[in-house]
Amino acid sequence: MRVLLCLLALFGASCLDRMILDGTVKSTRDAASAFDTLSDLEVARTGAAASLVQLEGMQKLAPDNEDALFLLTQSWAGFAGAFIEDEWEAAVDRDDEGAEAVQARRARDAYERALRFGALLLEQKRPGFAAAQRDGDRIKAYLSGFTNKADAEALLWVGAAWLSRGSVASDDPAVVADLFVGVALLERAVELDEGLGYGTALAALGAYHARSPDAELAEAKRLFERALTLTNRGALTVQLLYAQNWACNAHDKPAYQALLKEVLDAGDVLPAQRLENTVAKKKAARYLGPARLKRCAF
Repeated sequence: MRVLLCLLALFGASCLDRMILDGTVKSTRDAASAFDTLSDLEVARTGAAASLVQLEGMQKLAPDNEDALFLLTQSWAGFAGAFIEDEWEAAVDRDDEGAEAVQARRARDAYERALRFGALLLEQKRPGFAAAQRDGDRIKAYLSGFTNKADAEALLWVGAAWLSRGSVASDDPAVVADLFVGVALLERAVELDEGLGYGTALAALGAYHARSPDAELAEAKRLFERALTLTNRGALTVQLLYAQNWACNAHDKPAYQALLKEVLDAGDVLPAQRLENTVAKKKAARYLGPARLKRCAF
């Protein structure tokens, strides 16, 4: 339809510009997986920040472009988790309350930006997302309308950003009260494509169900074990979250240490996830330090 409109307008410059922009954004999404093969965290951090600025500009010029909305949702969530949360956790471990507050605010802002773009994406795909957030039955009914496997990726990243925001804003009752939305998004993503994102959705749900010692630890363990099976233990973020959440709150020190040691000892086991695995290794080293062991009451 857009091509027809452009022809009717005798290839007006604005329409041609939009066609070129849409093509550029699509190519950017198609090529984005190459970024995950990086191993240099400084290069990745600098490149990711620059990419976010560029994507923001593209989305402003093409506000209804689904590829741009998806990339901004995924990129803001990924940047916050890999880099900002890492600084937040480091500040927590060294008891630097000032830096902890700053980095928690930065991470929350990044996740909320991801959620803003994610909400626009879901509304565009299927109107009614905002209204569906009122209660569990409504969000599940809304999400049941997503029936294509291709929709799972969007649900995954919106859900992951939703729950991750809760981890850095756990002192905000409104954020905690709305966690059911993120859970429902991830559950629907798993229903549509269980192995999506190298077990990311399963691991995120596992982390949620192991959020405290009196949470659903048995269900969390089941989800983590399923993720390990599906990824052949190659996506090291699964082991990291398994240790950080389940083993810590189950007070299972041997499992905690074994999972983190597995992360540190792993070679280049999954080149397609090299960046994520490099981040996991950096965090695993810190999680074996005294501050994290004390946090888990080991």
